[in-house]
Amino acid sequence: MTNTDLSPTPSTTPSAPAPPAAHPETYDASTRTALEHIDRHAVRVVADHRPERTRTGYAQDWKCWTRFCTESGVPLLALTPGTLTAYVEWLWTQPGWKAGTHLAPSTIDRRLSGTVVSAREEHGVKPEPGVARLARARLSQLVKQMEKDGEQRGRGPAAPLLVDHLTAISAACPENLMGIRDRALVLMHFAVAAREHELAATRVRDYTATPAGIQADLRVSKIRPRTVPVPYGSRPSICPVRAWTAWKEAAGLDSDPDSPAWRRLHSRWHTVMSGGLQPESVGDVITRAGVRAGIDIRFTGHSPRRGLATSSRLKGHDQIAIARQGGWAPHSKVLAGYLEVVDQWEDNALIGVL
Repeated sequence: MTNTDLSPTPSTTPSAPAPPAAHPETYDASTRTALEHIDRHAVRVVADHRPERTRTGYAQDWKCWTRFCTESGVPLLALTPGTLTAYVEWLWTQPGWKAGTHLAPSTIDRRLSGTVVSAREEHGVKPEPGVARLARARLSQLVKQMEKDGEQRGRGPAAPLLVDHLTAISAACPENLMGIRDRALVLMHFAVAAREHELAATRVRDYTATPAGIQADLRVSKIRPRTVPVPYGSRPSICPVRAWTAWKEAAGLDSDPDSPAWRRLHSRWHTVMSGGLQPESVGDVITRAGVRAGIDIRFTGHSPRRGLATSSRLKGHDQIAIARQGGWAPHSKVLAGYLEVVDQWEDNALIGVL
């Protein structure tokens, strides 16, 4: 019996060359239709998975654009550098958040972005690259003129809610269900540097007790979900871990871990209701807490978030650590602006000179 070599024999026949790759401009009609369908599906999937708050904002932006088109006679899907520039000038004249005011530049910029995104993703428009560049240049001109004239628009940046404010707010909270809830909400809001909607969306199970404190799982976020470690505070009166535990026990939240963490209270009896607080209601709690404490600053739902960034910087923490706690991008321009307010005094070129 002879041994037989069973290893594959190399083919001596040269393989056929691969067909040349077709360029997109040579695709036939059926291929283009199939690719357009794939693109529309991808856009739809991404849009559908955006946070509800973002989708609502884009819908409002498109509604505003629709009103502009109706009043000016611009075709609804005619997004061009010229029409968007006219849109900015129209927005500049629109009333603001209360009587006698006008829209803030940041609101106009957001309306512009939301309109372009909605046109592209909801209505199949394919704006040219940089279609809003001219409109933003016009907005910049209007802002410079506004500053030159001394005009103020919008509410301005939120006042930071600092540690001394937390102490006063905590002391002023009454020892009833409302006071216990408000103390816990303000302290947790500060500790995780939350956005209002992030806090409103949390459930009881999203606050996990650990030997070192609490892991707060912020599952719903405008930017990205994050888990935030909240250690025990050195001062029991403003410790977010102790305050959360007190609220959970007083409200009997352990019975349903899937229920909202921050619950509404009955307007008359102040008993715990099944529904959770809306994002706007979270901001209202912050505002009322400052008023109750007699603080001569109007805090908003953004104040604890800015306050954490400011207070953390004052203790020497770097931007990356602060960004991680609050869910900012590592090199966020907004966060850098908050920190610059602190750094202008802590890292001043005149220190040690005069």
